[in-house]
Amino acid sequence: MMMVLGLFVFSLKTLPYQDMQHAVAWRHPASSRVGLRPASQFIGVGDETITLNGVLLPELTGGRFTLFFLRKMADQGMAWPLIEGTGSLHGWFVIESLNVTRSVFFRDGAARRIEFTLALKRVDPPKLGGLLGDIITMVDGL
Repeated sequence: MMMVLGLFVFSLKTLPYQDMQHAVAWRHPASSRVGLRPASQFIGVGDETITLNGVLLPELTGGRFTLFFLRKMADQGMAWPLIEGTGSLHGWFVIESLNVTRSVFFRDGAARRIEFTLALKRVDPPKLGGLLGDIITMVDGL
């Protein structure tokens, strides 16, 4: 297991990613001052995003079903915990976008190679009271 996003497991057999980009920003708004540099004030953490890029080879790895499952998760608009295979918890993330490029096709039009980019955005953790109901709703939607 490489990583888990909620109920979805990233592994060599499902959706293996080749690289992971992690960006964190902090907010420092500035106020203009006469004769001086603008004054800035730290007001907290800003956006945190994780982008996963990878290639699916449906003959060897996951295929359309794995991408379908991720789309269904994104359609729910829910936040999911993101946990690395090492046990590191990155926090709660929503799926912002999933870009897919299919190439090298079989005669029937099925792709032999599927490149993907998955963009995740960190959000505050949900209230745990409604989390179980959200998970049941998600599973029923599949």
